[in-house]
Amino acid sequence: MKKLLTFTLVLALAITLGYGFAFAGQDETGNGAPSGAHYNLNIIGVSKDKSTDMDGNNGHRIFVPLYRKAKIFLTEAEYFNNIQVLDANGTDSNGATFALPNPDPDRDGTTAYSVYVRALGKPGGKADMQSCYIDENDDEWCADDFTGGVEPIEIERRRGKSTFTNVSKDLLYVDFCVEWDLDPESLTYGDCLVFDQVPLFSEETEGYFWEYDNNGLKIAQFRFYEVPTDTGWTDTDGSPE
Repeated sequence: MKKLLTFTLVLALAITLGYGFAFAGQDETGNGAPSGAHYNLNIIGVSKDKSTDMDGNNGHRIFVPLYRKAKIFLTEAEYFNNIQVLDANGTDSNGATFALPNPDPDRDGTTAYSVYVRALGKPGGKADMQSCYIDENDDEWCADDFTGGVEPIEIERRRGKSTFTNVSKDLLYVDFCVEWDLDPESLTYGDCLVFDQVPLFSEETEGYFWEYDNNGLKIAQFRFYEVPTDTGWTDTDGSPE
């Protein structure tokens, strides 16, 4: 009886913290996420930076500072089942690393999988998160305010029940600038004149990352489901308004 009770408590804790347990067909009606098998990822805010080497980490959590920005670099996984944390330490200068597949290889605006997020823990604290890309000059560009484009997401732990939100469009695509307003004399870039929304791991860019700007949020829980999301976007250039 004692062994059974101990196992039950450990299993309940693991499910609460999201350490990779995913059960096909589990009923999650009412929490905003689909039912079924999924990959869990917890982004955990910590007050003290981690000093241990977390390269090659295959856990289901990433540590970030509790009150400043962090980078989670993204690398392409071959299949959905290969989603994994490669470096869990987002508190150091190298940032964390997370592997996930191209979300829209057909570039038709419908994702091959979907990502949902909710805030956990005691009420209070929030984080802003956005998708970014690195261009051929190693310059970094994050989500911008283009009509119909991707936007930064806000994850906030409010009072009451915490529910999931589908953030597939905003975290799995970037707004890639196709044409800039270039000053012919100084050769400096001004506003973006034409942009295209492209999925992660498209050929137009050199790299991708998520910028996580934490303001006291201790746990953001993400779930990845192998179900599609129609973002309403087609692979055509658009102009910001």
